[in-house]
Amino acid sequence: MNGAFGALDGTLIHAVVPASHQTAYRGRGGGRCYQNVLAICDFNMMFTFVWAGWESIAHDSRVLTEVAFNPNSGFPFPPEDKYYICDAAYSNAHGFLAPYRNTRYWLADYRCRRVLTKEEKFNHAHAQLRNVIERAYGVLKARFPILKQLASFPFTKQRNVVIACFAIHNFIRKCNIQDQLFMEYNEGTIFTNEEEHVGGGETKLDGSQWGANSTNYMATLRDQIANGLVSNV
Repeated sequence: MNGAFGALDGTLIHAVVPASHQTAYRGRGGGRCYQNVLAICDFNMMFTFVWAGWESIAHDSRVLTEVAFNPNSGFPFPPEDKYYICDAAYSNAHGFLAPYRNTRYWLADYRCRRVLTKEEKFNHAHAQLRNVIERAYGVLKARFPILKQLASFPFTKQRNVVIACFAIHNFIRKCNIQDQLFMEYNEGTIFTNEEEHVGGGETKLDGSQWGANSTNYMATLRDQIANGLVSNV
């Protein structure tokens, strides 16, 4: 996957919101409230884009669509011949390479079972690359416990606290500080599963928001990569 330009994913971070808004910000358990954060990171665990503040019930695909096509967001589309690695919550559209659906994907699924089909080979390689953003989120949340229990600041200030934590994370990484958390998460693999992932079911993930030519292009590219992985075995 030489065209990979980074990994993209969403995560949930605690939020304190007025009672009139809590339904939209409650997690699946119906208890605490969370804001949905979209971020991109490179393969050195440096975040290259962050957008915070979405309701937790908003689907990942909807958040990406709204942010990517918001002229004020500064969303960094990858170069024409590159793409972000993202999971199946997102459309497999030009610039965004998603795994095959209805096929094993999460790394935990491959721990005790052999990779068999070309789709599984692709999904396994894809998940290994995308794991960098899981590790980056792991470092971020381990370093900043405030993200698990934000104070009742005005919501704009809560968003600013989240973004500031991302900025400090990048500063530590960029300055090449010998940091224990980065060393720990550099060496390990974060195992996640579909149930733990962000996003509800309100958006139909058919790729229509990107256009048929865009999704067909990426479907063809994905097949080419999968065939290449099989032939290299």
